[in-house]
Amino acid sequence: MEKPLILIGAGGQALVLADCLRLLHAKVLGVIAKSAEGVCTSCGLPYLGTDDDIAMYAPSEVLLVNGIGSVGSTKLRQRIFEQYHALGYAFQSVLHPSAVVSPMARLGEGVQILAGAVIGPEAQIGEDAIVNTHVSIDHECRIGAHSHIAPGCTVSGGVTVGAGAHIGTGASVIQGCRIGAGAVIGAGSLVLHDIPAHVMAYGVPARVIRAVD
Repeated sequence: MEKPLILIGAGGQALVLADCLRLLHAKVLGVIAKSAEGVCTSCGLPYLGTDDDIAMYAPSEVLLVNGIGSVGSTKLRQRIFEQYHALGYAFQSVLHPSAVVSPMARLGEGVQILAGAVIGPEAQIGEDAIVNTHVSIDHECRIGAHSHIAPGCTVSGGVTVGAGAHIGTGASVIQGCRIGAGAVIGAGSLVLHDIPAHVMAYGVPARVIRAVD
């Protein structure tokens, strides 16, 4: 990490990332957020201001870390990523020191691989995706941009997860399944067959419950 970093957001995901960046001995200038309330002061990161204040830092001089989580929806996280991208800023990928990532895996810009995660060979993780704590993503999976694989998930080989999908905590997806863009898989679910785009599915086995925006 040659350029200093700025963390965007002040919620739980930002706290986890601040801790990870500390372990990586990264130089973090501080946090951009709506207000100083909730900023990761416990991690020693100063408040730098709101979105309007990012202009103080030239895109050529810093890299951003997307600290927006995706509880309920990945749309806000994606919007923040695209908003800053349009201004010329690039995003730093963050890999926790305890994560195991195959050298044959391919990671997009701004990917976040958190503690204890395992990424298998020929897996592709799209830009801005979160692979959360103790997730296992096996060989040849395709994880779409801005998606979130929540803590404790198991994603077997050859699975495709569409852009902006959310796979809930502890869910399992068997080999070869396809989960559509924007789909939400409920926590603890077992996906045994393909799930269409923009639906919520839940259960063992997972069944479509309703459409989602």
